[in-house]
Amino acid sequence: MSEGMGRRLKVDLDSGVEDVTLSILEWLGEQGVGAMIRVDAERMRDGQPAWTFVASGGPLDGGMRADGASVFECMGGALLRLREAGLAVPF
Repeated sequence: MSEGMGRRLKVDLDSGVEDVTLSILEWLGEQGVGAMIRVDAERMRDGQPAWTFVASGGPLDGGMRADGASVFECMGGALLRLREAGLAVPF
């Protein structure tokens, strides 16, 4: 899960990814992937990236995680990693 650590992700903040986050989670579940997104208030207070997306199972070889300072950044990074892992998320 530490792949890509330190690599800066390019995220399209105008993509509206926050609008389809629940649809993405539902689609992943249909593919046999367990996934969740959460916000950590303590990390937010400490000025650290508070949003976390995790997924595992199904066609994923191991688990994956994406963190971000906003839901945009977190889900944008998650979509990049899911696509790199071979999951063609249709959103």
